[in-house]
Amino acid sequence: MPKESAVYTHGHHESVLRSHQWRTAANSAAYLIGELRPGQAVLDVGCGPGTITADLAELVAPGRVTAVDASSDVLERAAGVAHERGLDNVEFATADVHSLDFPDDSFDVVHAHQVLQHVGDPVQALREMRRVCRPGGVVAARDSDYAAMTWYPEVPGMPEWQDLYGRVARANGGEPDAGRRLLSWAREAGFTDITPTAAAWCFATPENRAWWSGLWADRTTASVYAELAVEGGHARAEELTAIAEAWRAWGREPDGWFMVPHGEVLCRV
Repeated sequence: MPKESAVYTHGHHESVLRSHQWRTAANSAAYLIGELRPGQAVLDVGCGPGTITADLAELVAPGRVTAVDASSDVLERAAGVAHERGLDNVEFATADVHSLDFPDDSFDVVHAHQVLQHVGDPVQALREMRRVCRPGGVVAARDSDYAAMTWYPEVPGMPEWQDLYGRVARANGGEPDAGRRLLSWAREAGFTDITPTAAAWCFATPENRAWWSGLWADRTTASVYAELAVEGGHARAEELTAIAEAWRAWGREPDGWFMVPHGEVLCRV
């Protein structure tokens, strides 16, 4: 598969958007918030349904946020979020992060959340993000790391999920363990002033367990990821059903705990 032709493993099934719409600047971009100032111009790459985008727009108002995604359908949903929140300082466009259609030095902040794990050439993506960022600005990227995800208690079928997801994502041209690679990718892209950090989501309350296990159970059998797993010969439908039930079984555990670790880089231009 050519470097820049990666397939987005998750797609935009309801079970995927259920997760993405939960994201906020506070729970998904806290490492960046201290860099934001009123009046800045921000580019939000791979904005998805736009909940983080809307938070960024509020934080930099009266500055403007340009939000881009490869999917025009999800941009419609993101525009709806901005409208519902009364934001008039956000604009939306389709874009390929490998070749951004913006002049050099266009933005004060360029942000990408859970994007580089899905692209064919993350280093080229970072080079483009650097190109459109003004001197003195920052490029911020945050990605999860699937191999480092961990949970308790051990439930049969959950290790099979972790292994399967990694195989499907890599077959699609992505890198599911992107979090640990962000610093290396940023250095290769030409950044020299980099602040690397890490943070985690934790799902351990009854409500959070039910939500997280339910969306992954549904994603395992009903999303684009499920279709790609079967079409690519990585799993049979009955195996996906068994993995989905493993997720539901973990979600019923009274002491269930799940951690999603993330790598983060704040790169000053």
